[in-house]
Amino acid sequence: MPTKPSPETYFAYFKRYVDQVPEEDLATAFSNQLPIIKDFLNAITEEKSTYAYAPGKWTLKELLQHITDTERIFNYRALAIARKEAAPLPGFDEDSYAANSNANSRSWQKLVDEFLVVRQSTWFLYDSFTDDMFASAGIASNNPLTVASLGFTTLGHFYHHKKVMEERYLS
Repeated sequence: MPTKPSPETYFAYFKRYVDQVPEEDLATAFSNQLPIIKDFLNAITEEKSTYAYAPGKWTLKELLQHITDTERIFNYRALAIARKEAAPLPGFDEDSYAANSNANSRSWQKLVDEFLVVRQSTWFLYDSFTDDMFASAGIASNNPLTVASLGFTTLGHFYHHKKVMEERYLS
């Protein structure tokens, strides 16, 4: 498993995510984050999950669906780049995804369960990559990035939104 990527291997916007991962190697980071995810998400009640901290902001359900959707997109990008996809990969409109997610009609527990299954799949995907695959570079959202940087970005994306939840939804 790779160590934390250097900033030239991912686009500047993702630095905010990569910097939130305290571990220096990807395997340890995945292993350490899983119990944090479980404890944190399982402590949120169904009643609290429909809360949005301001008008027009996502509910906790929509935010968790966003984390899940984004992880799937990052995984597709990592897979495509690891398999030497030459075509640039598209970006996505997170607000459109959230508006069309139907998250608020689902139970919190089902959203948590879905995310945990996606995360397990994420781990299997990254565990299958070779050193050469981790070093593979491609283009997504018109920016260069590597497979390794996507792994750290995925982990940091969760930490980023956990912090948002703690500060704006659960305080």
